[in-house]
Order: sequence, then structure tokens, then C-alpha cells
Amino acid sequence: MRAWRFVVVFGTISLLADFVYEGARSVTGPLLAHLGATAAVVGIVTGVGEAAALLLRLGSGPLADRTRRFWAWTICGYALTVISVPVLGLAAALWVACALVIAERVGKAVRSPAKDTLLSHATAVTGRGKGFAVHEAMDQIGAVIGPLVVAGVLAATGGSYGPALGVLGLPGLAVLVLLWWLRARVPEPAGYETAAGAASADASADGGGGGGAPGPAPGPGSGPAPGSAPTPAADREPLPRAFWIYAAFTAATMAGFATFGVLSFHLVTRHLLSVAAVPVVYAGAMAVDAVAALATGWAYDRVGPKVLAVLPVLAAIVPVLAFTRSVPLAVAGAMVWGAAMGVQESTLRATVADLVGPYRRATAYGIFAAVVGAATAGGGALAGVLYDVSVPLLITVTACVQAAALVLLAVTRPGRIDVHG
Repeated sequence: MRAWRFVVVFGTISLLADFVYEGARSVTGPLLAHLGATAAVVGIVTGVGEAAALLLRLGSGPLADRTRRFWAWTICGYALTVISVPVLGLAAALWVACALVIAERVGKAVRSPAKDTLLSHATAVTGRGKGFAVHEAMDQIGAVIGPLVVAGVLAATGGSYGPALGVLGLPGLAVLVLLWWLRARVPEPAGYETAAGAASADASADGGGGGGAPGPAPGPGSGPAPGSAPTPAADREPLPRAFWIYAAFTAATMAGFATFGVLSFHLVTRHLLSVAAVPVVYAGAMAVDAVAALATGWAYDRVGPKVLAVLPVLAAIVPVLAFTRSVPLAVAGAMVWGAAMGVQESTLRATVADLVGPYRRATAYGIFAAVVGAATAGGGALAGVLYDVSVPLLITVTACVQAAALVLLAVTRPGRIDVHG
């Protein structure tokens, strides 16, 4: 199978998986409220779920590397997700629903490091940026379709969660079938990268031999040459101080950021929107997410990490709009939330690669994921608890946290980061 076809098929798998779990996440808040949850419970559960999706990668990543069973980890992770969602629609007890919400996120933690590794092999041929960009774009298509389908079923069934989440079992089954088929066709995707490395080496040898013109130099961010080894103690060097300050900035931003579970809880319990309308709002937020990711990614390549200053501003605006009694303002707040998510899921990770050298970068990403996960759990819980106490207090605390985040970003001095270092 050609590398591009592998990327597209994997993108289709991710599209279908996003169809499933983003469809479910669009109604997590109203579903838990229906079963008797308070805003604090919704915030804690959704925050812990997001934390699990990130923190557990500190274990699943090294284990996938150690066992080299990337397909097994990928398939098990997807299976946990696509099974948890339809069963969630049948949950009659709040604690069962909470456990299934977290289990779905654990599935993401199980599969993500292995999935990204499999995909990275093919992108060695297609081009890293282009390959991952196509995959992400297909992801977001599923993130828009899933909530819209859930909204349609809820509207047709009078707000019944069982059929709305049960229908997501069909794309879930398709995910597992496609995964098994792709594994049978390409059992060792590492062959893509091996072949690409060999071709690059041959081209360099041809260009450098006999006094001919040298082969093309690696582009920025290409990393070490295939087969190169780290310099002595390079993999034991401490992470730079700027990385830790940047991690603190990220933690502050996420600690003052509400989850969509709390936003949707507000929309339904305050009778601003029907349950069936909430997934439509979520789909719109996912569309804004994609646009914001592309826009800030484009800006990052031109002005550097200074563009991240927009993130605390967006995060501070969210509660001001989202927790009002005005439908247009609340929906606008959800769209701003989607824009902030787009920055978080794309551009935040780019800066880590510019702050940390290639031989410590995997470690840095693992630590960064743990920081984001812990802060997300805290942020979800904080937003939920403060919402139950006082919305004005929630807005004030969020503004203070985001102001602190801006100070940390300024201390990092992103304008001085050497993007080629």
C-alpha cells in the first residue's frame, strides 16, 4: 500500500472514531445532569476524563515502545472507546455513566502514542506536515458529523439518549473492521520510514560522490539524520528552563479553562437550549476549532510562539459569554471555547519542539502531556465548583488565572526562541 493511501485510510479510521466519541462528548453534560449530576460533578468527571487521556500516555507510550506491539495498543484503545459510547446510552445510574465517560477517554490514552507512531512512519514518505495535516483535517470532519447525527436522533426521539448514543455503534464497528483490514495489509508500517531513509541516503551518496553537487540539506525541524546516534549524555541532559516555564504557562491556561461538559450543563439546566440543540452547538465549536488551529498554525510559522498570547485571552472570554442567560451570547461563548481548543490542540505542541532538542523531545512531550492532563482535571473541577457557588466569582477567578498565564508566557520570552535550534 502506498504511504498516502495508508495516511488516508488511517484518517478515515480517525474520522469514524471522532464521529463516535465527539458525538458522545457533545451531550456529556446534559446526560450527566439528566442522571442527577451537579455542575461540580460534571466538571470533575469531564476534567478527570481529559486528564486520563493525557496523563496515562506517560505509561502507554513507553509500554508501546517496549513491547513494539503498536497495532495491538491501537486496536485495544479504539475498541475501548467505541464500546464505551453505545453502552453509555444505556446507563441508568450516575456512577456508571461517569465511569464510562472516563473509560472512553482512557481508550484515547491507550491508543494515541502507538497510533501516532504508526502514522509517523508513513509521513516520512508523504512529508510530516502534510501527512499529519490531512489526518487532522479528516479528524475534524468526524468531530462535526458526530454531534450533528446525535442532535438529529435526539430531535427525532424526543431527547432519548439511548438511541442517540446507540446509533454511534455503527461507525464504531466500522472503525474496528478498518483497523483489522489495515493491519493485515500493512503489518509493519516502519517499512515506509526505512525505505524513505534508504532512498535519502542513496540520494546523498549520489550527490556527494565524485565531486558532484551535494544532496539537499535537511529542512528545519527535520531532526537527526537516519541512523545517527546521540552525542554522549545527550539523552540525559536536563530539560531547558524555558520548557518548564512554558509548561507552567500551559498549566495556568488549562487550569482556568472550563470543559464543554460544564458549558453544555449550563445551556440545558438554564433552559437556554434543548438537549437536541446542544450537539449542534458543539459541532459548530469543532468547526471553529479547525479554523483556529489552521490560523494560529500559519501565524506560528511566521511570528513564532508569541501568537500563543491569544490563548489566555480567549480562555478568559469564554465564561463571560458562555455563562450568561442570553442564548446568542452563550452560543458565542461556546464558539470562543472552540477557538481556544483549536490553539491548544495544535500550536501549543509546536512550541515544545522548538524549546527542546531532538534527543529529549519525546520525554518533554510526555511531561507536557502530564502537565496538560493534570491542569485540565483541575480546570474542569474548578469551573464546575465555582459555577455552583457564583458565576461572577468564576469569571473573576478565570480572569486572574489567565492574567498569570500571560505573565508566564512573557517570562518565557517566546520571541527569542530559536526555531532552528
